[in-house]
Amino acid sequence: MSLDPTLLDDLEWRGLLAHSTDLDALREALASGSVRFYVGFDPTAPSLHLGNLVQILTAKRLQDAGHTPYALVGGATGMIGDPRDSGERTLNDADTVSEWVERVRRQIEPFLSFEGENAATMVNNLDWTRGLSTIDFLRDIGKHFPVNRMLARETVKRRLEAGGISYTEFSYVLLQSIDFLSLYREHGVTLQFGGSDQWGNITGGAELIRRAEGGHAHAFATPLITKSDGTKYGKTEGGALWLDPEMLSPYSFYQFWLNVEDEKVGELLRIFTFLSRAEIEEIEATHAEKPFLRAGQKALAEATEHAVALHLPAGGGGEPVARVGAGGRAGVAGGDQGEIAAAVAPLHGGGHPHPVAQVGGRLEGDAVDGRERGPVVAPVDDQFADRAKPRIGIGDPAEGRTVERAGQGRGGLEGAAAQLTPGQALRPVADLPVSEY
Repeated sequence: MSLDPTLLDDLEWRGLLAHSTDLDALREALASGSVRFYVGFDPTAPSLHLGNLVQILTAKRLQDAGHTPYALVGGATGMIGDPRDSGERTLNDADTVSEWVERVRRQIEPFLSFEGENAATMVNNLDWTRGLSTIDFLRDIGKHFPVNRMLARETVKRRLEAGGISYTEFSYVLLQSIDFLSLYREHGVTLQFGGSDQWGNITGGAELIRRAEGGHAHAFATPLITKSDGTKYGKTEGGALWLDPEMLSPYSFYQFWLNVEDEKVGELLRIFTFLSRAEIEEIEATHAEKPFLRAGQKALAEATEHAVALHLPAGGGGEPVARVGAGGRAGVAGGDQGEIAAAVAPLHGGGHPHPVAQVGGRLEGDAVDGRERGPVVAPVDDQFADRAKPRIGIGDPAEGRTVERAGQGRGGLEGAAAQLTPGQALRPVADLPVSEY
């Protein structure tokens, strides 16, 4: 197995090391062989969000460098939730958490490889906490956690100053620390990373390994992603920056990156894309010279859409491949080509970072194969030119059916653009490669 000796240097250059245990020891471990590492995700919502994407992409960087990932979805810790400054969490029932575990797992899996010598493994901490008795928890785990150190944690201190914290959330650090200990014992995992807001929990696990097993573990934390004024990049006008395209449209996801402040472009390119150092520095130079062109934001939006691996599926009239977004100008995809009724963005994002098609007028002529010639969907960039067969029909996602209204033949396009409802699903009319749309 080939290891990338520049991994840690690259993480440092990208600004992904906000905190760490002994860096020299970590560097030596990463150079000595494939390190088994883990990163955890609590299913406290039905989707992961932008902050989680930092951890997913960092896990991919480590795996690409030859190391072995364990991606943990917290079926147990998700029942509690780590303490937050805003107050006590609402506890979700077991069925809800179980459903969210599966949704989160499906979001993580496409980013990792489950084949080869350093194949990824998905784990659920409910597997090793479900049978843990209260007595065993207190004797075997609680014994290793001095209360004074738990009280010194910043989130706990702020909560106590604001009015208090439940024992449930106060003890969350013990639950997360059990994860690192269990993975160390059962799988030989020796490295954990996560967001810097989790640093106390992460080091709690490393310390538990030392106290309970006499072992040595490594850890690092990535920085929180903030705007220039220090506030979190956690929200859009419509809500959180979810990774689920049903909760945040690919169009809105793309627009978020296009609207990033100029001074944050370089930082976000390093963290969220797999562009090389030379590529990023070239984009930064172009952006600094002519910021009004927004070359940095465009590169960030396009590269991020690729990085999140949201690819249009090929196929026939099955799953929707795109969703109708808000109307606007065709220029969102390139040249200034006039008003359009509805920009069509990929439902699953992808190789097309901007709207990939627009809804045009109707084809001239009679019905084809017994079907009325309906609104046409064709690529924005060539404005229907030389397209003998528009290949997407307008479907109704509620009924799960395909309404094959795209016409055939090269007839002229006249009349006003079709007015469609944002959110309407678009499905392939026939089994044709998506690349031909």
